Amino acid sequence: MPAFAAAKTALISLLLLLSLNSQAAEHFHIDNAIITKLGNGYSLDATLHYPLSPRVIEALENGVPITFLQHFQLTKPFPIIGEYTPWEWHETVWSTVIAYELRYHALSEQYILLTLDTQKQRNFPALEMALKALGKVHAFSLPPKHDIDPDNMTLEIRTELDIHALPTPMQPGALISDKWQIASPWVTANWP
Repeated sequence: MPAFAAAKTALISLLLLLSLNSQAAEHFHIDNAIITKLGNGYSLDATLHYPLSPRVIEALENGVPITFLQHFQLTKPFPIIGEYTPWEWHETVWSTVIAYELRYHALSEQYILLTLDTQKQRNFPALEMALKALGKVHAFSLPPKHDIDPDNMTLEIRTELDIHALPTPMQPGALISDKWQIASPWVTANWP
C-alpha cells in the first residue's frame, strides 16, 4: 500500500508540474479581426501575432521547418429544445485551414515563408519580418456559396504551431513540452 501512495503522490506532482509549465508557455494571439462587406460578399482582415519560444527559434535556425496553421470557421447557432430557450448548439457551416511553412536558409541567411497549398514563396532577411508577413491576413474572402447572415453567424479564427509536421524524432519531445505547445484561442471577428 505505501508504494501505491508514493506513486499516486508522484503522479499528482507530475500533473501539477505539467499544468504549471503549460500556463507559462507563450501564446499566439489575434487582434483586429474585422469583416468588411465587399460587393456581394465579405472579406476578413486580421493581425496575428507569433511570439516564438527560444526552443522553436533555435530549431528553425538549425534547419528545422516550422509549420503554422490558420483555422477559419463560420458557424451559426440553432436552438436545442425550442426557439425561445437559452440553449444553443453551433453548427459549422464552413471551415478551412491554411498551412504555412517557415524555414531558415543558412547559406543565403534568408527566412523562407511558403504557403503550402499554393506553393507561393516569399523571402525575408529577418525572422521578425517573416512573422509579421505571416500574421497579416488581408482581404481573405469568405465563401460566396453560403448565404451569409451577419446577424445569425459567427466567424472564428485560430492559429497554432503544427507539432505533427515536425521531423518524426522531434515529435515525442514536442508533444510533452510547453515550448512547442503554442496556439491562440478562438477569436470572433467583428461584422460590419
